[in-house]
Amino acid sequence: MESCTTSSLRSFCVAVKPPVVLSTSVGVFSSPHSCWWRRRKGASFHVSAISYKKFIGFALNEAKRQTHLVPSPLQEQFNSMISVDGKAELQMLSFQAPKIRLLRSMSIETEVMQVLDFAVFPEPEFDVPIFCANCFSTSSTNIVVLDLNPLHDVIGRRDYKDRYYKSLMPLGLKYVELLPWGGKLTSESLKFFSPIVLWTRFSPSQDRFDILYSAFMDYYKAWFELIKQAVGETDASQIMSNREAQHRYLTWRAEKDPGHRMLTKLIGERSSKELLRNFLFNGINELGSRTFLDYFPEYCCEDGTINEKRSIIGKSFENRPWDKRGEFIG
Repeated sequence: MESCTTSSLRSFCVAVKPPVVLSTSVGVFSSPHSCWWRRRKGASFHVSAISYKKFIGFALNEAKRQTHLVPSPLQEQFNSMISVDGKAELQMLSFQAPKIRLLRSMSIETEVMQVLDFAVFPEPEFDVPIFCANCFSTSSTNIVVLDLNPLHDVIGRRDYKDRYYKSLMPLGLKYVELLPWGGKLTSESLKFFSPIVLWTRFSPSQDRFDILYSAFMDYYKAWFELIKQAVGETDASQIMSNREAQHRYLTWRAEKDPGHRMLTKLIGERSSKELLRNFLFNGINELGSRTFLDYFPEYCCEDGTINEKRSIIGKSFENRPWDKRGEFIG
């Protein structure tokens, strides 16, 4: 079985081991109350009608066109896994390139869902945003976050916001009209999103899926324009600031990523934590030493453990909190 998405990508492929079958008693979708990945009865749209493989195929071909992409050392360890019930395969790809610390993807396909988790992380010498695409589809719903996640604060730092997002607002507004705001978003999560974020939910249809694919391509090409124009920092203090900002982002995502629960059901708690920390949000052990509670002490329980709630402040945004100029309106 090929590890790449299409035959045209063979030049990217590396030899991979057979899928790892994990032995654990945790079953997939074992709870009838599983929230956003629950399949709705009577749904007529077949999830097999869509596939995120073409997203990955485009991303790798575009990266090859833009830069010199080589396999990451992570590819040897993280390539393919089979869920505990044998019904789902997790496929992982990872690369690196000049200015790019890590370009990686994870895709999951089952009879009831399709998942894409795709990200590109710059080297610490660059304060360019992080490309982020998280897509989840079933026969009844699609949940999507597509963004150029800011490395630094876009609410308090106008210089950073204007440098990277001012010119991209027309692009964001184009797709905001086509893919409306997806509902409540916690104030804690909002810190890691930009004014052009596409956070959306929609009922499955080929037209909407095509719009999403178009948005993915346009955002991805926009990110490559940013990294192409970026000049590496030489000031040690600024490089350290970028490194800490990326480490803070990775630490938050590894602990509070909403896909954690789904991964645990698929491959077990220990394997899901390893996948989150060492692959999806790789860099936690390399870019810094601070812990989650060092960055986010408000999540500390009385016994010193991390509060499992996603929001401590309790405030959420039901509507888009930025105006058409990218100004935060809360």
